[in-house]
Amino acid sequence: MNDRLVKMGGLCLIGAVAAFMAITPVHGAPRDPISHVLLLSIDGLHASDLEWYLADPPEGSALAYLSAHGQTYTHASATRPSDSFPGLLAMITGGTPRSTGVYYDDSFDRQLVPASGTCVPGAAPPGTRAQWKQNLDKTPFSGWLTIVDPTKLPRNPADCSRVQPHQFPQVNNVFELIHAAGGRTAWSDKHPAYEFTNGLSGTGIDDLYAPEIASCGGVLPCPTGAQVTTNSFQATMDYDDMKVAAILNEIRGLDHTGTAAVGVPTLFGMNFQAVSVGQKLDMTTLGGDKGGYLNADGTPSGPLQTALRHVDDSIGDMIGALRHENLLGSTLVIVSAKHGNSPIDPTTLVRLDPQKLIDVINAVPPGGLLAQLSADTGPLVWLKDQSKTALVVDALKAADPSKTGIDSTAAGGGVLWGDDLTAAFGSNSRTPDIVLLPVPGTVYTTAVTKIADHGSFYDDDVHVALVVSHGSIQRTRIDDPVETRQIACTILSSLNLDCGDLASQQVEPSTSLLSIGSAFGQVK
Repeated sequence: MNDRLVKMGGLCLIGAVAAFMAITPVHGAPRDPISHVLLLSIDGLHASDLEWYLADPPEGSALAYLSAHGQTYTHASATRPSDSFPGLLAMITGGTPRSTGVYYDDSFDRQLVPASGTCVPGAAPPGTRAQWKQNLDKTPFSGWLTIVDPTKLPRNPADCSRVQPHQFPQVNNVFELIHAAGGRTAWSDKHPAYEFTNGLSGTGIDDLYAPEIASCGGVLPCPTGAQVTTNSFQATMDYDDMKVAAILNEIRGLDHTGTAAVGVPTLFGMNFQAVSVGQKLDMTTLGGDKGGYLNADGTPSGPLQTALRHVDDSIGDMIGALRHENLLGSTLVIVSAKHGNSPIDPTTLVRLDPQKLIDVINAVPPGGLLAQLSADTGPLVWLKDQSKTALVVDALKAADPSKTGIDSTAAGGGVLWGDDLTAAFGSNSRTPDIVLLPVPGTVYTTAVTKIADHGSFYDDDVHVALVVSHGSIQRTRIDDPVETRQIACTILSSLNLDCGDLASQQVEPSTSLLSIGSAFGQVK
């Protein structure tokens, strides 16, 4: 850890340990007002992963420190479907797809026009696939940072203008509210498309740092023989280190580059990718190591244990920096995950070629009905002709399960559609026509290196870690069910801002996390 502390900002191990020991969690003890919130998403981190890690944490563990000075929620649920885009939106808007209108980072919108081709202002929109990830990058690029290519953005049928990422979610977010109240905001994530964190106003983020993870060492197109970052455990940890360095700069009152003095953000944070890759990647066919879990109990593999420790050390760097800058007492730290990954039990893994599912759908007369399929571990289906939905459902239920992966014992026979789907999500131009509930452990992929993914409604994808920590909070384990979307209200209430100003509250009200108001002596 010493080398990392030197590398990431010149802090010493003694300073980090002092941070861990500086505050005794005495309930009701005087505290500094909360003036900063550090939000960290450890993508893929299950509640069970955190429990395993904290059962025997390494000396000086930052996660152990945060848990000792915080509320640990053992039954926190991320969004359904479980994906990074709606997962982060839940944390910052307080909403699920019912209010945000965002189901996946690869979805469909019937009221938009494709990025390319003819667009006639005022004409009926044909609908288009709506992707919000590396597909939007302006290429070629070298040096990690790129920008969104406007020619790749879908278009508004009214005037054929481009729909920016921040214009796609249908509600505002905490970054906007904090920025409007005079606070500084910063966020770091994995694609330039995370510009969506700016919110509907387009002004929510003062400092966005989004190096493209789906590149080869920061270069696209990938040079011959080069390895994509997420096909390497080490490269992914190195990638996370760049964002950790940005957070350390921001804690010191600088921008993410460390070159301009701008003040410490009121709300800032990042996502970690190393744990997610540690869960999903099997490189044994290429002579490498296998991640994931060793058994149904969720014992992490060697690469996953390394990733967990690396993230823990990185958070330790942040805690040490907060202590060094005398900010620890005024900073609320929230650790959670946008989503989990499945399966945990390696014996349940079944890889299914998504083309088999596509073939079943497109075989329904008159043929070619599929508009968009987002499969991963919980297939979402959009059809070109919604009047054929019942026919497609019948075909899916009648098909060989080896082609569809459907769990016939699940609710609705493994197919959610019609009134049941509307009851769950409402109905708008983005709502899928069909959601499939596959046999747990099914991953729709042809990649032999992939042993897990996310997207489904099942616990492995949804049951995530959640810790809310501050020096004045007494260690508390909360077993009651909560949702990660409650993070948004928690952030605002801790800063004495009104959760009611979130537009999602009008559709699906939420509250600050259990006991957080009493812990701080304030309730919003």
